[in-house]
Amino acid sequence: MPDAPSRTLGQIVRANVVTPVNGIILVMLALILVAAPGPDALFAGVVVSNSVIGIVQELRAKRELDKLAVLNAPRARVVRDSAVTEIGVSAVVADEVLELQPGDQVVVDGVVLVSRGLEANESLLTGESDPVLKADGDEVMSGSFVAAGSGYYRATRIGAEAYASALAEEARRFQLAHSELRTGINTILRWLTFIIPPVSLLLFISLLRAEDRWQDALRGTVAAAVAMVPDGLVLLTSIAFIVGILGLARRKALAKELASVELLARVDTLCLDKTGTITTGEISFAETVPLGSDTDPPLDADTIAAALASLVDADPNPNATLTAIGDALPAATGWTPTAVVPFSSARKWAAVSFEGRGTWVLGAPEVVLGAVPAASVARIDQCEAELAEHAEAGRRIVLLTRTDIALDEGSAALALPGDMVPVALVMLEDQIRPDAAEILSYFHGQGITLKVISGDHPATVAAVARRVGVEAIGDARDARDLPTDTAELAVAIDASTVFGRVTPHQKRAMVAALQHKGHVVAMTGDGVNDVLALKDADMGIAMGAGSASARAVAQLVLLDNSFATLPLVLAEGRRVINNIERVANLFVTKAAYAVVLAAMTGVFSVPFLFLPRHLTLIGTFSIGIPGFFLALEPNVRRAEPGFVDRVVRFSVPSGIVSGLAAFVAYQIARTADGVELDEARTVAVCVLLVLGLYVLSLLCRPLTTYRIALLVAMAIGYAVALTWGPPREFFALDLPPAEQWINIGGVGLLGMVLLELGPRIVPWWSPPVAVDTIEPPPVHPLASADLPD
Repeated sequence: MPDAPSRTLGQIVRANVVTPVNGIILVMLALILVAAPGPDALFAGVVVSNSVIGIVQELRAKRELDKLAVLNAPRARVVRDSAVTEIGVSAVVADEVLELQPGDQVVVDGVVLVSRGLEANESLLTGESDPVLKADGDEVMSGSFVAAGSGYYRATRIGAEAYASALAEEARRFQLAHSELRTGINTILRWLTFIIPPVSLLLFISLLRAEDRWQDALRGTVAAAVAMVPDGLVLLTSIAFIVGILGLARRKALAKELASVELLARVDTLCLDKTGTITTGEISFAETVPLGSDTDPPLDADTIAAALASLVDADPNPNATLTAIGDALPAATGWTPTAVVPFSSARKWAAVSFEGRGTWVLGAPEVVLGAVPAASVARIDQCEAELAEHAEAGRRIVLLTRTDIALDEGSAALALPGDMVPVALVMLEDQIRPDAAEILSYFHGQGITLKVISGDHPATVAAVARRVGVEAIGDARDARDLPTDTAELAVAIDASTVFGRVTPHQKRAMVAALQHKGHVVAMTGDGVNDVLALKDADMGIAMGAGSASARAVAQLVLLDNSFATLPLVLAEGRRVINNIERVANLFVTKAAYAVVLAAMTGVFSVPFLFLPRHLTLIGTFSIGIPGFFLALEPNVRRAEPGFVDRVVRFSVPSGIVSGLAAFVAYQIARTADGVELDEARTVAVCVLLVLGLYVLSLLCRPLTTYRIALLVAMAIGYAVALTWGPPREFFALDLPPAEQWINIGGVGLLGMVLLELGPRIVPWWSPPVAVDTIEPPPVHPLASADLPD
């Protein structure tokens, strides 16, 4: 197999070093080294810090994801030395004979040697969701998966020639995938790319007239241009994503791409497959309920038990239901199968013809009863009455029927045999996950709509939903009665919470209908019947113990099968989205006031307010350091669309106010008697830093002890730089005369008032969104060690 499409060390280094932001900063560095080499080149340190931090974090994430992907990678079962052996896909050789079972992913291309009702779902290749019956000699393609039946096939195309060379390694891909968050940040960067060059050129021309030396004009231009560049925004976004990925990896949750962290946070509808998600997936046999018999001699309990055991024995790869029955009943003798139709989640039944004993069918009662002749009305009524009673108790129920009509394996895969007589109901019980109730309660409390969908009887699904506290809307719906039109289906889904007898195609259609109404949909599942819906959902979540095909198409795989991980995924995603929005507000505010200051300097033809080192100091204490801590802070506010719009509507007016206030204070100081240029610049630095910290405080609300301590620490850091000799000299800060502190206080206070009242008065000035740090999501006591810090 070719190497997985995982980025190499060289690619990671290039991706973190060769960036547009670093390119702009390095150009500015070259210019400042020409004009005024020395402390004013300090801003270039961001290139080193951005690159080193980004490389280290991505290498950590790559290492963790590669470890988990090994656990998640598909395996091949090959026949060697007359025995079936499980090996890695890379070890499969040409002409290898491979075994296929339900749920298996076809890992290399080949030709079928033996088909036992083998049906392949090729939807991942062709888009056609109907399973294709495979006979001996038919071709199977890697990337498809087994929907029903079993068999053997011979490998014809392996390695790079097989489609699976890409699909089987998909879990190991590490990429900065498309997401609304990244799209918004790229939009902001695109705007600034168009704004910075012309503004910088006009500022340079203006400063050539205002300054005595061209070097000073160039230095002022560089200072303004650097301030317009959101140098740490991309870095902090990547770090927030990667830290989220690492947090999930430590909990054995494999996110296929960085955007997976963000996806669940945007979900507003969660579709839950009952089996393996709400329940553990372990089924136990309870009892059989005979329905009487018209045969001669009558069918007794021993005959029914023997028929059930023989049905299980005849299926080469029994599903969980058949396995539970087979484990509970003793093997029978004298039952020789002549034709077998394996169970299919699409058909919802299995059938076997036995020599001299007729044909026996086991399947979903609602489906099988449809083929029972009307003459058996009494038996049908008895069956439906028993069915209603036991389904209300939450039991899974399958119906056993018998007919004298033999199966034709070539056509029986499409239709039930006729003249069937109901024989018995088989009762099974599910085990509820111990943490399911509190986890679902948490999702409901977070405003996420829950939909429980299953192939079981609607009453059974509804009973299980009640046991875990799902607040059902409307009655449990039988999916066979749902409309096929997408719009009508969406209305029907909105009107109910619980759906039973759902086929794989309907699960996919339900996801599409919800998306059609604008919902962001997550789907959980573990079986082959969930693959289509997992693939089409905005966020597909598979259990690690699920089928290889389900794991292959899901964006998130819970390798430890812990449903309690999902609230933690939600919390990680919301933390990333909400905190990056706060950080983006800081950087866009800085870019806005830099543009304003450049424009005002050009209009009034005065020396630029700041040296590059001044803006480095302001950015460090009001944006860089606090932004790093804010990006990693817990924040579980529900994510909402409109990221760029909210950022622009808060940051641009806040930046305009901050920039104008700094310029007014600078002009007052510069025109006052006895105030030197460096002192006037220090006045502007003080005002801009005060307002920068105030903008930071607006984004930290509600203020907590942690956030107040962060604000105080930043203020103390600046006070030290302003009053202590070495840093004051390094940053070229000259304390202004006493009367200028009145200027600083007055203009700063006016700016704070405008920042506070502006969003309340001006309609297009958006207020910052409050931080939500409610208690961590609940998890089962056994998983308490996984609670977020």
